[in-house]
Amino acid sequence: MKKFITHIVAISSLTLAAQQFSAQKVVMNREVETQNDGKMLLGNQFKEQFLKAPYADWYVKEHDEYAIDQKAVDQLRKAKMTTYSLVVFMGTWCEDSHRDFPRLMKILEELKYPDNKLTIIAVNRKKESPTGDEVRYNIHKVPTIIVEKYGKEIGRIIEMPTSGYIERDLVEILKKDDGSVIKEIFNK
Repeated sequence: MKKFITHIVAISSLTLAAQQFSAQKVVMNREVETQNDGKMLLGNQFKEQFLKAPYADWYVKEHDEYAIDQKAVDQLRKAKMTTYSLVVFMGTWCEDSHRDFPRLMKILEELKYPDNKLTIIAVNRKKESPTGDEVRYNIHKVPTIIVEKYGKEIGRIIEMPTSGYIERDLVEILKKDDGSVIKEIFNK
């Protein structure tokens, strides 16, 4: 009987802990003021945050001036890019993020990429976020664009695209996805 009660207490504790964990909400659109960098976004963000001052100064210009490689975007459509998830680590203080993040957003708009498949995480100069996701994803440089399918990483673009075009690098990443992620999941 004592063993039975111990098991019930243990299960109840685990259930309560799981409920508390799942009830935690991620703070969205956190903005902080820093001495060196002024206003900075930190943590999970909605893309609309970048249309506000002071971020719109660099975001809108780069977004509007970027000429998309339409052939690569068509290849992304054929490869069903919208079935993949993206996790983007960026810094509002980072020049590479100022260049590539708005370009990525323009590409995603062209693809009509669903917002619920996009996670944007802004980090500080130490590449840290409030939730510690940078550790889980092993982030050392920004921007980093991670392509996932079924929660498994397919590939990533680190700091700047190797081809010079995000959409071309994304095509190469999707070419590597030969269904091995699905096989891996079902073989477990």
